[in-house]
Amino acid sequence: MRKALVLFAALVWVTGAQAQTCGGDFGSFVNGLKAEAVERGYDRNRVDSFFRSVQRTQAVIDADRRQGIFQRPFLDFSRALISQNRLSAGRQNAERFARVFDAAERQYGVPRGILLAFWAFETDFGANQGNFNTVNALVTLAHDCRRPELFRPQVFAALELYRRGMLDPALTAGAWAGEIGMVQKLPSDIINYAVDGDGDGRIDLQRSAPDALLSAAAMLRGKGWRAGEPWMHEVALPSGLDLTRTGLRTELTVGQWRQMGVRPTHASLPSDSMRASIILPQGHRGPAFMVFHNFRVLFEWNQSFIYVTTAAYFATRLMGAPIYQAGNPETGLNQEQMRTLQQRLSQRGFNVGAIDGILGANTRAAVQDIQAQLGLPADGWPTPQLLGRL
Repeated sequence: MRKALVLFAALVWVTGAQAQTCGGDFGSFVNGLKAEAVERGYDRNRVDSFFRSVQRTQAVIDADRRQGIFQRPFLDFSRALISQNRLSAGRQNAERFARVFDAAERQYGVPRGILLAFWAFETDFGANQGNFNTVNALVTLAHDCRRPELFRPQVFAALELYRRGMLDPALTAGAWAGEIGMVQKLPSDIINYAVDGDGDGRIDLQRSAPDALLSAAAMLRGKGWRAGEPWMHEVALPSGLDLTRTGLRTELTVGQWRQMGVRPTHASLPSDSMRASIILPQGHRGPAFMVFHNFRVLFEWNQSFIYVTTAAYFATRLMGAPIYQAGNPETGLNQEQMRTLQQRLSQRGFNVGAIDGILGANTRAAVQDIQAQLGLPADGWPTPQLLGRL
């Protein structure tokens, strides 16, 4: 019997190379994670303790599949997220934590507007940090085969936080995607960028606003944020602008954009030599923004174009910019129409990524290209007219 138990244990502790990448029996998957953790040098008892109560959480999968808000057009999305209450709370927190924001800008070059915008959107300034068990969420998403390459490394980062005494596998909770704290950071970013902002000798991203805010600033700086440079300006476009040059695929100098007739709506633009793109989140009849290197850095925080654009715009509002010029955008597509559009573009050889009904970067690029081919305004905004032409 003892020999059989030893053989069973050897089979359970499969090597990391043999472990399943994702999917399959959840228990076997967890055993593979355990084996890989031991191969990485973690004590087996610690590993067993870390994974002892882990379980697959269907609510996490449901939340991952239910991100319908990201399918809303920019005007609807931004109006839903930017309320007068959030503006007021943002300004109050800017005053309350003025010294912290001064330190963030002095040490990392990140303005308070950016930090306030993400703090507001992520947790309503710390009030709603989520109640999903962090380890369960990360292991569930690593087991799921939609984005295992993102979440599997975060499981081991969480294990490292546990080793350092910064995470309790049974009690630490946060967002459904495994982010922790007031600004919702994944374990690897906590390891790489967490800062003791209040000087109490420990890092607490869930209860200490200085820790959370300075850690966020450190992360943005680490991801490439440039001190003293802008991230976004609202602009007005001249009639007849070549719209194929808009979008994040094209960068020109501010001087080149000026020569083509692009003008700021309320504030002066930076140096003519600075490189920038023009984005039209809801087409050429809606708001237009000139965006810079620092805008692109924000995708390290969240990869959703609509989320990043809204957060960047909200940051300008918190820094004193007026409300955007909404214009009169053309009607967009609902989720089912967007899926149909993606299917038809894919059939024509365009890379739209997943057929998910979301207007992501690949779909926007494909829409702009097909619009140019069909002689339509090539602004990357899909309309029923475009769908009809396809």
